[in-house]
Amino acid sequence: MPRLILLRHGQSQWNLENRFTGWWDVDVTEKGEAEARAAGALLKDKGMLPTVAFTSVQTRAIKTLHFALEAAGILWIPETKDWRLNERHYGGLTGLDKAETAAKHGDDQVKIWRRSFDTPPPVLERGSEFDLSDDPRYAGIDVPQTESLKDTIARVLPYYEGAIVPHLKAGATVLVAAHGNSLRALVKHLSGISDDEITGLEIPTGQPIIYDLDDELAVLDRYYLSER
Repeated sequence: MPRLILLRHGQSQWNLENRFTGWWDVDVTEKGEAEARAAGALLKDKGMLPTVAFTSVQTRAIKTLHFALEAAGILWIPETKDWRLNERHYGGLTGLDKAETAAKHGDDQVKIWRRSFDTPPPVLERGSEFDLSDDPRYAGIDVPQTESLKDTIARVLPYYEGAIVPHLKAGATVLVAAHGNSLRALVKHLSGISDDEITGLEIPTGQPIIYDLDDELAVLDRYYLSER
């Protein structure tokens, strides 16, 4: 039976500092490492070991994957990194303190930027502090200057269909270690959640979400592994 495991990265330094992160590359905290290792130990304890893994090209997701696989005793399984599993790009909000941004622009405006389905934040200017256009991991890629959740879905889903689905159809247990919004894209698709409802879905850090699928990849069950 095909199975998909979704794992949001453990707490990052900017999660801790309450800053908009997006594509900026920050590390996990000690708590984040512990969350990732606990997730891997839980997968091992429940006998739900992935056979192949996917992650973004961002440190917090890659390290979460590796900590989890190490704790599960399967650090050796094949893994693929791809920028299309990156977090949503927060544009000109990148690096800003969320509370200070709300105080400056108002709670309603920040809520629109954070939770609207198709309204992106202000663009990140080329050449500014957090511009990643020259980052070697994005060579040949037109790095976005901002993204809405709709924009994020538009890159995540084709990658899922092209790279991940073939493994699922072959009966694999696939682990995707990624980010709140790239995982929202997958949950929206798999669970048929509406545009309005998906923006309110919270995905906790370090908690494996399990999708049991049939041979046609229809969802049989979705649950947090810690609750079974």
